[in-house]
Amino acid sequence: MEARAIAKYVRMSPIKVGAVLDLIRGKNVKEAFAILQYTPREAAVVINKVLKSAVANAENNFALDTDKLVVSEAYVGQGPTLKRFRPHAQGRAFRINKKTSHITIVVKERA
Repeated sequence: MEARAIAKYVRMSPIKVGAVLDLIRGKNVKEAFAILQYTPREAAVVINKVLKSAVANAENNFALDTDKLVVSEAYVGQGPTLKRFRPHAQGRAFRINKKTSHITIVVKERA
């Protein structure tokens, strides 16, 4: 049995989010929370919320034991890119791409 949580349209680059997800993939849930608490990146705050949601889903929807939960999958997909323009020299405009992410975390009970 596995429980998942998804955060969509997070205004953060998927590469930056993926770097933090690599730290918690395969870890015990308590250990993952400890790692996220002391990770000095903005993505850690969002991932912490998604992990809390996945644990709550496991506990309430599937009656899994929270002490035995492990982060079995943690991945990020690219969402739609917001295109913005910035004025530049000689009347030109440069495009700025503001990327978004879809973060998915799956927790499973350790066998």
